[in-house]
Amino acid sequence: MIQSNNTLVADKLIKELEQIIRSIVREELKSIIEQYTDIFHLDDDMPIYNDLLEIKQRKQNEALEFMTHDEVWSD
Repeated sequence: MIQSNNTLVADKLIKELEQIIRSIVREELKSIIEQYTDIFHLDDDMPIYNDLLEIKQRKQNEALEFMTHDEVWSD
């Protein structure tokens, strides 16, 4: 029983840490992009430009779908 509780606590802690780390990374990337505007340059004829526009549109329509960590990394 103690082992199960420890596992549950560890799993919860890992999930919370993942969210904190993602937030920090997001903030740091945003800061870098804002400081060094010449690093990231997209032309409107680049495929990723259109992909990012589509993601922006989905966000505005609240139609983004996210995969879990396991869905992304499992075989």
